[in-house]
Amino acid sequence: MLQQLGRFDLMLCLAVNRLGIQSRWLRHGFAAVSRLGNGVFWYGLMLALPLFHGLPGLVATAHLLLVGTVGLLIYRFIKHRAGRPRPFNVDQAITLGAPPLDQYSFPSGHTLHAVSFTLVTLHYVPELFWLLLPFAMLVAASRVVLGLHYPTDVLCGGLIGWGLAASSIRLLAA
Repeated sequence: MLQQLGRFDLMLCLAVNRLGIQSRWLRHGFAAVSRLGNGVFWYGLMLALPLFHGLPGLVATAHLLLVGTVGLLIYRFIKHRAGRPRPFNVDQAITLGAPPLDQYSFPSGHTLHAVSFTLVTLHYVPELFWLLLPFAMLVAASRVVLGLHYPTDVLCGGLIGWGLAASSIRLLAA
């Protein structure tokens, strides 16, 4: 069963990668989104929240920093133990669309942080929904399009990010 899932994951990764890499502007667009998802977008958001929302924005930024730190620890712990090679290292037909930040694929740290930061921010500033949700979805998609992650890496990164955000919101609301 796991072998079948692995083959399906690779097949889906290859199909998405081929679709995204065929168009130069699409490839460059996803590479730009991925670079922004490295932290630039999120750090800008953390700086903007206190400027535009005062003390509640500062509280939101502190919450984001906490979630980001915990997310990084979880991500590193899992990633080095799983040791899953990146798709472009497994199948020569997958075109690498952007340089990887590290050696391993599982889980997607970009997606973990995009989901957790989006959910935490929306808890404080729900009117940012129309900006953050599409951006988080593009970050997640970019990881597969660029040949850096399998779909299951992105799915699991998103689930971890969702769990982390939901848990932190519940804990801090108590």
